[in-house]
Amino acid sequence: MQIFSKKIQNKNRPFPCIPATIGHSLNQFCFGFTGDPTKQSTIIELANLLQEYTKVSRSLGKFTSLIIFFETPVNMFESYKVEDYEHLFWEQLNGLRKMDLADWPAHIPVDPEDSAWEFCFHGEQYFMYCATPAHEKRKSRHFPCFMLAITPRWVLTEFNSSPAAAAKIKASIRKRLEHYDSTPIHPDLNSYGNDENFEWKQYFLHDEKTTLSKCPFHKYLKNQK
Repeated sequence: MQIFSKKIQNKNRPFPCIPATIGHSLNQFCFGFTGDPTKQSTIIELANLLQEYTKVSRSLGKFTSLIIFFETPVNMFESYKVEDYEHLFWEQLNGLRKMDLADWPAHIPVDPEDSAWEFCFHGEQYFMYCATPAHEKRKSRHFPCFMLAITPRWVLTEFNSSPAAAAKIKASIRKRLEHYDSTPIHPDLNSYGNDENFEWKQYFLHDEKTTLSKCPFHKYLKNQK
């Protein structure tokens, strides 16, 4: 947590996501610690943490997020590439969905290729952010361990409630990204609600401008047929 706080609070090298820096400064974040992400028991831990967070999140403040730090074994740290962590990330989301006791919200499409889709759990919509030890050029997605930042959609809706102010902050975020990362801003970064936007593409960004051709969450959809 100290490393995380230092990264978010760094005044000399400001972290790009301004709402995240505000949420942290206001002490509205929740933190969770789980085991090795390759183990099924860890997905159970993650599901329990997210379910409990969902129950209390609306009482924590309008800039809240749940930050999850995974145990990252030495062999994983030394050998895993960005693509390996990407596979792990989607395994977590598929695992969470299988363990979700709540129905998928009726107003959210189940197909990730629909621009209105986003990940849901326990009846709540969430934006998922993943950082890994393997990211080198995209420092905004680098962290010493496998990490998730999970933000409720209602937090982001509140942030966008004033279009003019939101547009100004988003412009500042992109400017910070240009200085923070040693690679150009990823073309998949967009805004929820835009017809050409697909949320799943923003959850896990590659160091390069590449993107998976198909959302791995389709694995869940296929299993439901």
